[in-house]
Amino acid sequence: MNDSNSAILALEDGRTFRGRSWGAEGESCGEMVFNTSMTGYQEVLTDPSYAGQIVCMTYPLIGNYGVNNEDPESPRPWVEGFVVREASRVASNWRATESLDDYLKRWNIVAIDHIDTRALVRHIRDKGAMRACLSTTDADADSVIEKARNSPSMENRELASVVTTKEPYEVAAASDERFHVVCYDFGVKLNSLRELSHAGCRVTVVPASTPANDVLAMKPDGVFLSNGPGDPASMTREVEEVKRVAQSGTPTFGICFGHQLLGRAFGGQTFKLMFGHRGGNQPVRDSRDGRVEITSHNHGFAVRADSLPADMEVTHINLNDACVEGMRHTTLPIISVQYHPEAAPGPHDAEHHFKRFIELMEKREAS
Repeated sequence: MNDSNSAILALEDGRTFRGRSWGAEGESCGEMVFNTSMTGYQEVLTDPSYAGQIVCMTYPLIGNYGVNNEDPESPRPWVEGFVVREASRVASNWRATESLDDYLKRWNIVAIDHIDTRALVRHIRDKGAMRACLSTTDADADSVIEKARNSPSMENRELASVVTTKEPYEVAAASDERFHVVCYDFGVKLNSLRELSHAGCRVTVVPASTPANDVLAMKPDGVFLSNGPGDPASMTREVEEVKRVAQSGTPTFGICFGHQLLGRAFGGQTFKLMFGHRGGNQPVRDSRDGRVEITSHNHGFAVRADSLPADMEVTHINLNDACVEGMRHTTLPIISVQYHPEAAPGPHDAEHHFKRFIELMEKREAS
């Protein structure tokens, strides 16, 4: 990294931060968000749910353990830009195959450090997530602010088609095959597929636009609706397909974006959170038994509780802001959680939700 290189981060409301360029040189625009995880930056970078966003890590030192070939959550990073307080000059870990700086250069991800990330995060928490532009090539603050203002808003933005698989593919069960699950790929993370595989599921991953009839023709034991980026309100056609799948009686499990699509499929509404939930420290209470899980999140939209029909029961609530974190249908085999039970990165308190999905398929098999 060259200390003489400068970069500027400009927000659409006129706030600017000047720092040092690292990673790739260039310019990129996206929604400015922050993640509170202390580790797992490689998983964050490669999470397709971050498509269209510039991510700030709140933990001050990032890059100290480098990157490796085992931790990516997808084949490539999806963030538009990366913001940290201090990019580590040393990558020291027995698993590391590359420095984070070289990795960002290789994937052409623009990054900035040596800025006050605490001030940036407090600003977003006060004013809300907003459009931003990160540039190493334009030092004129007014110019970069204008570029931020001219970039696409996340509201009504459809991004699942950008990150989804182009062709169906299969992931074999890691042990004896018990069930066949079809996964709608809205931006699925590899660890979700690993969790299903380890539970004895053969998983067929299909593009986000796959018609419900094609999915049901595969005669799956269950359907998994993955996480993903963008505004669920932009997915009108996909919501109709999700509704057809869910109403077929096939056990269905939605997480994050899939949870939001299920909410909309049954007549609920979604809304944009002020600054979203991103990190591994969100407290969620199970309304049925009072149990609290510390959970991994990455979302900027949520289901509006008072818009849900009577047969969609809210099962989990966020203890920070009371937003809907989980649902179940009272008569159909449908469950969903807003957070990431595969937790990569994050705590594993919520891993048991995959078991809940398996139990739904077992119950159907036994009936």
